[in-house]
Amino acid sequence: MNRRFFLKNTTLFAALAFLSKNSLAQLMTSGNLRMLSDDVGIFTEKGGTIAFLVTKEGIVVVDAQFPDTAPHFIEQVKEKFSNEFRYLINTHHHADHTAGNITFKGLVKDVAAHKNSIANQLTVAKKSGNENDILLPNVSFDNEGWKTDLGNSSIRTYYFGPAHTNGDSIVHFEKEQVAHIGDLCFNRKHPYIDKSAGASVSGWIQVLEKIQHTFHQKTQFICGHSGDGYDVLISHNDLAAYRHYLSNLLTFVEQGIKSGKTKEELIKTNIIPGSPEWTGEGINRPIEAAFEELSGR
Repeated sequence: MNRRFFLKNTTLFAALAFLSKNSLAQLMTSGNLRMLSDDVGIFTEKGGTIAFLVTKEGIVVVDAQFPDTAPHFIEQVKEKFSNEFRYLINTHHHADHTAGNITFKGLVKDVAAHKNSIANQLTVAKKSGNENDILLPNVSFDNEGWKTDLGNSSIRTYYFGPAHTNGDSIVHFEKEQVAHIGDLCFNRKHPYIDKSAGASVSGWIQVLEKIQHTFHQKTQFICGHSGDGYDVLISHNDLAAYRHYLSNLLTFVEQGIKSGKTKEELIKTNIIPGSPEWTGEGINRPIEAAFEELSGR
């Protein structure tokens, strides 16, 4: 054997052997589908991040994006796995997480969501007149959450109170130590705070604290959205930074109100003091929501 060839390939095999199972899996991407391990993956195209868990008894999907992107996810998953779909779980009701539900009709046996999320989804559908174009969850759970076992895996949902909406759930793949938190974190991106659906900035801060106290430090969190140059796969440190951002938001708006500033004056700012990592468009959304919450208007 050529000595140079031998040395080159010996070095390559040694490097691959050094990588952890998860590190290898993170190199495996197909289109917009990215495997975090042999059994857990995410899909990003348009809207909120989709997560999925593959078990021998079926595939669990979290969130569904839109009717035009959900088929791309399904196609790419079927190219990799022969397992049937079993559950679809919605983290909350917003269309970029649930409009694609309809694509899973006849593919999954059950669709699950918090009762408030289901009520919000139905309310929005009635207002827009598209009740026939949605797939509502048939499994409803309350504030105690929901749990099911599938093969050697356990899937558990948590509800910690009003935050981004009044129906935000966390979906935890327990053995795999992966939790999809939906839009409970916008990683370095200004959030949408849906006051029409019971959102609460102060409540959101408390929810983030509960998440940090509930889940192990090694837990990988998947969030719905991230800013340019940032990932939707986040850590406890990212959750702490986002909680700090929301606290700074409330402080900034509260001080502005006390000094007599109007909402229109406050939204002219380019940055939330103390949180310079959150940049770009959309800063008016959280400021307006915080102003409404603190002023009672």
